[in-house]
Amino acid sequence: MSQHTLTLLRFTYKKLKEKLTVSDSKKLFHEQFPYVIPGLYKRIVDEMLVELNLLNHQNEFTQDYLFCVGLTETFKELTKGYKPEKHLDLLFDSLCSSTNFEAKEINQISQKSQIEFKDKSSKDILKLLKEKSDSKLYPSRILNLGVYILVSNSQDFKLKNESEINKLISDIFENLKLSTNKAEKDIGIYKSSISKMEQAKELIEELRVKNKKKD
Repeated sequence: MSQHTLTLLRFTYKKLKEKLTVSDSKKLFHEQFPYVIPGLYKRIVDEMLVELNLLNHQNEFTQDYLFCVGLTETFKELTKGYKPEKHLDLLFDSLCSSTNFEAKEINQISQKSQIEFKDKSSKDILKLLKEKSDSKLYPSRILNLGVYILVSNSQDFKLKNESEINKLISDIFENLKLSTNKAEKDIGIYKSSISKMEQAKELIEELRVKNKKKD
């Protein structure tokens, strides 16, 4: 084992016993992920790292299944098109471990939960959400998006119009005793981020094609 690795392990162990600052998490992250992150994805990675660090400081926060679904699926959606793709697993692992989370455990809980909710109607999903969420949920952007992702994968979601979808989402968050206003805002920003990412990727591709023609 190299001296560099030993130093990193000692630093990590020391920080696991206390609360990591954002600066600590960023240092750990860059030690574990020593690659240049494409400009399009830098802001997303940075925001996720800060958010996970802050959640880890909340005594009431629990790593429940909705948080796990929200984290894994928003990461996948917001890093679509990331190159090299083979770096994505390490990127996710580094985001989690540098903020005191366990990526493997989160992925397992997320996969198991999505299988449990698969091929169900929105009505059945609401029922299952209420059954599984008997304790008080800790509200967070990631958890809100976990709920939204499970609901948006329901059998009848795509058959509903915008008004019906908004009412469905509102009803579900009310039943879970979560803020509907906060949820609607988080979902709106998330959908907007995906749209902006797609537009940016299209623009980059157009510029690449133009430059290639010039050459």
